[in-house]
Amino acid sequence: QVQLVESGGGTVQPGESLTLYCVGSEFTLNGIGWFRQAPGKEREGIACITGNSILYYADSVKGRFTISRDNFKLTVSLQMNSLKPEDTAVYFCAEDPSGCTGSWSARLGTAGSRGHGTQVTVSS
Repeated sequence: QVQLVESGGGTVQPGESLTLYCVGSEFTLNGIGWFRQAPGKEREGIACITGNSILYYADSVKGRFTISRDNFKLTVSLQMNSLKPEDTAVYFCAEDPSGCTGSWSARLGTAGSRGHGTQVTVSS
């Protein structure tokens, strides 16, 4: 089972940008996505990329976040622009064996590998 490790979290001010990275232990063509968990809120799947780089986004981040993958570097990145205080959460990357199909947003983090998360705080 692929192991996933996130990095790149931190504290930024509203309107700033941050890039998160998810590095895998081995090559996979499964979908890889990002979900986030904020205190008192439900888990939210926000982005997913298939093995051939088809992209999916939740409405809450569409137009602000960009997911990409480099299969040679075993890395999936999440570029986050125009960050808002409501983006504050722990961000996790997760494997989606179903390839970002159907209810990928609800499914991320419930099946397949997942990392331990990285904290993103947006505050002035």
